[in-house]
Amino acid sequence: MSVHTNFMEFRFTSRSENESFARVAVASFISQLDPTMEELTDIKTVVSEAVTNAVIHGYEERTDGVITIRTEVEGHKVSITIEDDGVGIDDVEEARQPLYTSKPELERSGMGFTIMENFMDEVDISSAAGRGTRVRLVKFLKTHQQTIRN
Repeated sequence: MSVHTNFMEFRFTSRSENESFARVAVASFISQLDPTMEELTDIKTVVSEAVTNAVIHGYEERTDGVITIRTEVEGHKVSITIEDDGVGIDDVEEARQPLYTSKPELERSGMGFTIMENFMDEVDISSAAGRGTRVRLVKFLKTHQQTIRN
């Protein structure tokens, strides 16, 4: 049995109001796998966290940046990549620490990456100062019932 990858990709401006659009678009696409409400909620939450990070930290709330999301479905595996060309992260390991925030004046919780790591099976973050950030999130759906056909 051969497994084929199905994907979608879209881009949007770095406006906070686009966060809900991104969350719903990804959730709609993965609904073809018939995920549980818990799985769907987890995915919507991590997309919200990643997009919010790009808007607030990556583009420092500039509304002219671009965020790209690519979602891939292969069997019961969902991969979501969220990229920005913003300011980047100087120290990714420090940023991954619970309660760390680069913007304490905004009363941010500093839990975005921690939430992503708790809700997903794999989280890969790559970033460079001045070059942007790429967050790749993977979840293996336990309830996947779809029969894959050639």
